[in-house]
Amino acid sequence: MFKGFTLERVDVGEVELRVRHGGSGPPLVLLHGHPRTHATWHRVAPLLAERFTVVCPDLRGYGRSGKPPTDAEHAPYSKRAMAGDVVALMRVLGHDTFAVAGHDRGALVAFRTAMDHPGAVTALVAMDGLPVVEHLERCDARFAAAWWHWWFFGQTGKPAERIINADPDAWYATTGEHMAPEAWDDFRAAIHDPATVHGMLEDYRAGLGVDRRHDEADRAAGRRVRCPTLVLWSRRDDLEDLYGDPVKIWRAWAEDVRGGPIDSGHHMAEEAPSEVAAAIGGFLGRRDR
Repeated sequence: MFKGFTLERVDVGEVELRVRHGGSGPPLVLLHGHPRTHATWHRVAPLLAERFTVVCPDLRGYGRSGKPPTDAEHAPYSKRAMAGDVVALMRVLGHDTFAVAGHDRGALVAFRTAMDHPGAVTALVAMDGLPVVEHLERCDARFAAAWWHWWFFGQTGKPAERIINADPDAWYATTGEHMAPEAWDDFRAAIHDPATVHGMLEDYRAGLGVDRRHDEADRAAGRRVRCPTLVLWSRRDDLEDLYGDPVKIWRAWAEDVRGGPIDSGHHMAEEAPSEVAAAIGGFLGRRDR
């Protein structure tokens, strides 16, 4: 898994991140979603490493990266904090500018990285996600029924950790059919670690509060993503069913947007790695010509 890549822990200030990196060429960060680790990219990253220097961290709170104490606002798990980790990581690795791609919760971090650090991010790829305020303002009965876990994870009075930790395999009912054995083992180790489960849920709690306020402040100030943006979504998931054309929504947040679907279920990096790598590589390649 990740042949030719280096695996290490990198101190980025507030936390240490577990990260794999390899390849050569322009730098590209790949950010995973919930409940995955960086290992979700195990088939995509080697394909992209033929043309790019690819960096795949575990987000703070996830996998084997650091899990800082939280606060009443869940700010240590905000996408702003995670975006700061990404920029610091890339600087430690010698990259002042880079492209960033994120899937699911990682798409929120990628967006926040591009929004907060326009001088660092050269291109943005958002996969299966919208700015969190768009999800919340468009919430209706269909969204609540399909994505009910957002509200369940957000509870603190009766925390979801107790239920999930009672039987993680039943809760995260994933077969691993699209994962290499090492990636499957990494995923299972993460969901069986109560500290990781807590960190992942803190991400969602931040999403319902502080992350939304950051998006609202950007919108009120007229701030937009300035770099070229690619939006991808899974054809056999429900993002398009719930919201219509995701590209149209993203145009309110970024100046240069294009995109389309990937013929896959939700975990597209595992289910359709060649298609994902081709879409990202083609987009970044067009930018450089």
